[in-house]
Amino acid sequence: MRNFTDFALRLGYERVKDLGDKLVDIGGRLNWEEFRPLLEAMYKNNTERGGRPYLDVIVMLKSLFIQQLYSLSDEQLEREIADRISFRVFLGTTEIVPDSTTIWKFRERLAETGTDQKIWAEMQRQLDAMKLKVHNGIMQDGTFITSDPGHAKADTPRGDEAKTRRSKDGAWAKKGTKSFFGYKLHDAMDEKFGLVRRIEVTAADVHDSQVDLAEKGEVRYADKAYFGAKTKGYDAAMKKATRGHPLSYKDEMRNKRISRKRSPVERFYAFIKCVCKAGHVTVTAIPRVRVKMVITGIVFNAYHLDSAKCKLQA
Repeated sequence: MRNFTDFALRLGYERVKDLGDKLVDIGGRLNWEEFRPLLEAMYKNNTERGGRPYLDVIVMLKSLFIQQLYSLSDEQLEREIADRISFRVFLGTTEIVPDSTTIWKFRERLAETGTDQKIWAEMQRQLDAMKLKVHNGIMQDGTFITSDPGHAKADTPRGDEAKTRRSKDGAWAKKGTKSFFGYKLHDAMDEKFGLVRRIEVTAADVHDSQVDLAEKGEVRYADKAYFGAKTKGYDAAMKKATRGHPLSYKDEMRNKRISRKRSPVERFYAFIKCVCKAGHVTVTAIPRVRVKMVITGIVFNAYHLDSAKCKLQA
C-alpha cells in the first residue's frame, strides 16, 4: 500500500514540479542530515519514556521550516501537510503526518534543551563551509516581536499563578509615542552577503545598545541607538547629536555612509513580519520566541542563499 501511495504522490507531484515548487527549491539548499545528531541528542533513549517522537527528527525540523515559511499554526500545519503534495514530498513522508500535539512537543523540547541554538550554530557552519564567512563586518539592529499583554496593567507582574494570556517574559517598551509589549529580536547580518549570522532574543524593554553581537576584529555597522555603546568589534555606529554638541558636516556625511551600509538589515525584519507573519507571537517565554526566530532565520538564509553565492562569485 505504501509503495502505491508513494507512486501516486510522486506522479501528482510532477505537475506541481512543472509549475514550480518554491518550498523544495529553498529547502533543498540546506544539508538537513547534518542536523540529525543534534536533534537526536535531545532524547535520552529510543523508548517511549525517552520522549522520542514516532516521526523522524528531520521530518519534525522540516515541519517547523514549513510552519514559519507559510505562517501556519500547529493545527493548520497538520492539515496542510496532510493535504498538500509538495509538503509531503519536501518532508519525505507519505503515510504518517505529524499531528499538532507532536509538533508542539517537539518545539517545546527544542526550547527546553537549548537545541535550537545548536541548530543555529550548525546553520552557520554550513554557511562557512560554502565560503560565505563574515568578511567585512556585520550590521546589527533590533526589532520588536509583539505578544499579547492580557488584561493586566503594564506595571502588574504576571506571576506564576496568572490566569491571563499575558506573556511570562514579555515587557512593555516605548518607541517614540508608541508602546509595545513582548520581546525584542537582536540580530547581526553579514555586510557582504546579507545573511543573518547571529540572533538573540530579550524582553522588549532591553535597549538595543545593551546587546553586542560583534566579534573581535569585525566592524559593527549600526544606527544611532548604538551611539556610545561598547562593542568587541570596531564601532561604526551612526553618531547622535547631544545637547550643546550638534553634528558637524563631516559627521552627517559619515552617518549617511553608515546608513547605506546598515540598511539591508531591515530586509530581515520585513521578511519576518510580511512574509512569515511572525512579528506577533502567542508564546509566553523567551526560549519559545527564540525557537521561532531561529527557524525563521534559517528560512531567511535558505531563501537568500543563491543570491549570496552570486555575490561570492562576483
